[in-house]
Amino acid sequence: MSTLLMGSAMVGASVPVQAATTAAPAAETKITLLGTSDIHGRFMPWDYALDGPNPNGSLTQLFTMIKEIRKENPHTVLLDAGDSIQDNSAELFNDQPESPMMVAMNEMGYDAWAFGNHEFNFGLDVLDKISGQYKGPVLAGNIYKENGERFLPAYTIVERDGIKIGVIGMDTPMISDFEKGTDHLDGLIVKNPVEETKKAVKELEGKVDVMIGLMHMGIENENGIPGTGVADIANAVPELTAIFAGHMHKLVKKEEINGVLITEPDKYGTHLSRIDLTFEKKDGKVVLKSKEATAVPVKGADGIPAVSDPALEAKLQPFHEFARADANIVVAELKGMNMVEKNEIEGIPTVQIQETPLSDFFHEVMLYYSKADVVAHQIDNDKAKLDVGPIKKKDIAYNYQYAGGEITVYKVTGKDLKDYMEWAVGYFNSTRPGDVTVSFDSKRRASKYSTNDFFGNVKYEVDLTKPYGSRITNLRKMDETPIKAEDVLKLGMNAYRMEALQAKGGALEGRKFEQLWSSKAESAFGETQGTIRNRAIAYLKEVKKGVYEPTIQHNWKITGVETTASVRADVVALINAGILSVPKTEDGKYTNIASINIKDAVTKEEIAELSSKAKIDASKFANVKTKGEFYHLLNQAVKVAAPATSAPAVAPKK
Repeated sequence: MSTLLMGSAMVGASVPVQAATTAAPAAETKITLLGTSDIHGRFMPWDYALDGPNPNGSLTQLFTMIKEIRKENPHTVLLDAGDSIQDNSAELFNDQPESPMMVAMNEMGYDAWAFGNHEFNFGLDVLDKISGQYKGPVLAGNIYKENGERFLPAYTIVERDGIKIGVIGMDTPMISDFEKGTDHLDGLIVKNPVEETKKAVKELEGKVDVMIGLMHMGIENENGIPGTGVADIANAVPELTAIFAGHMHKLVKKEEINGVLITEPDKYGTHLSRIDLTFEKKDGKVVLKSKEATAVPVKGADGIPAVSDPALEAKLQPFHEFARADANIVVAELKGMNMVEKNEIEGIPTVQIQETPLSDFFHEVMLYYSKADVVAHQIDNDKAKLDVGPIKKKDIAYNYQYAGGEITVYKVTGKDLKDYMEWAVGYFNSTRPGDVTVSFDSKRRASKYSTNDFFGNVKYEVDLTKPYGSRITNLRKMDETPIKAEDVLKLGMNAYRMEALQAKGGALEGRKFEQLWSSKAESAFGETQGTIRNRAIAYLKEVKKGVYEPTIQHNWKITGVETTASVRADVVALINAGILSVPKTEDGKYTNIASINIKDAVTKEEIAELSSKAKIDASKFANVKTKGEFYHLLNQAVKVAAPATSAPAVAPKK
């Protein structure tokens, strides 16, 4: 599979073998512990929902790095802190004989696996079937059966070179909240991981030389709830030498709390956590001499990714082909019009600045299944595209990229809805007289996810001449009935977004809302089929019978931008010709962070720069005062020069 191997024999970002040093005395032993977490189905460097390569991280790439480290130090231990079997189409294999994640983990030789919250997403029967394929010990020390027995062991003992390492595994107690409304934890009781870690430590005393935490929890407490972060464990249990953390999708190379070393490998197999312990034997006893921690990236500083292990790839090839075939299943035919118009201006994504049939489609799906009064969603892909013709499963994933997104219905007021909408349109910059393009707030543009939310089944305008917090105007229902602050509404949206809005600093901070329905509830469509992606596919197949023709709702628009200014056509032409640039962030990663203004004074520097790009004599514009005047004259000059410089030669007639 050369496409996955990147055609390279390099190891990329794997840890180099350390230079030879003076041989350590026989009494000294170095043990290397490697930790992964939140792999979320990345068994090979491929995004299966989109059906395209993704070399940012995977088990096969990590295996290349792990092999190198094992060569460096044969006394290596490999651990995983959970969230392995959900996402990246791993769910496709829940009803298949084998899971590629288990095949890979067995082949890689993991010494222990601590469950994460997403391991419980599919119910205990599925979890038992999949985890039963794993050949190593599985840990979850703070989960008990109703009869008082542990659901799984709290620890395992791994031995290297005569040194015994106790590995204590805990899961976030937040799984009780995450799985609320399902039967996924029926018969189980989730206990405080701090107290359960203390209990495990007592049970291990005298049996091991060192104790390591393998915790599906981040450093800080989640949602401010005590006992949900490993900092609380480190402060309460100093007997631990180190902790491999997870769950929060953060990169923590090394942190020390109360003498306990902590590291976390981010997410999706992009990093490998590494802890090095050096022991020496004194008077017949093993003593920990030193400890170090770091997190090693799959992509090196030069941007070259670690090579995907060819032997493991070969073993996983049938799973790879199965998942790719699923992504290419045709679910419907799109007729009538493309879902997203071509960008009018290069660098300004149409899908983010105006209503599109694509956003209307997702609203249509959400409204059909949720029966909500209003729905909201996000499109995190600036290059969203779905043209007339066959619609494949991967097209839905490409255009709605949040794999876990679902529809949860909340009881809210008109004021709550408007406050949310005002936050959402904070994605845009306010406009000034002379602005001829819509632009995005630089901080929101560069946030983890694109945060431009669209609202369906309501009508509204976004007036960008107004300040932040008062831009939503003429908010009303589709029948033109105004929505009042005291109105009670059913709002359908993604629960993750709602939690962020309710959190500290959020637009709805501290407000509580009754949850009326969730597409992921067992009484609805369940964890897998309840996602917006799968509901969209089901809608096309079952409701639309394989044929979809969009209907534009004409329910919202942006105002306060001078789109009718005559000079705007010159601006568009210059940008699309590569002469005038849409403003970007300093690193060039995010576009359109400031509007193009035609009333501002033009500088000599800009005249010189753009004239040079256009190959026009800058002296022609010596007396120009405003940017608009300059852009107009420059574009006219470009048009005049075009035939002489770029007209194709005409061959003489024979």
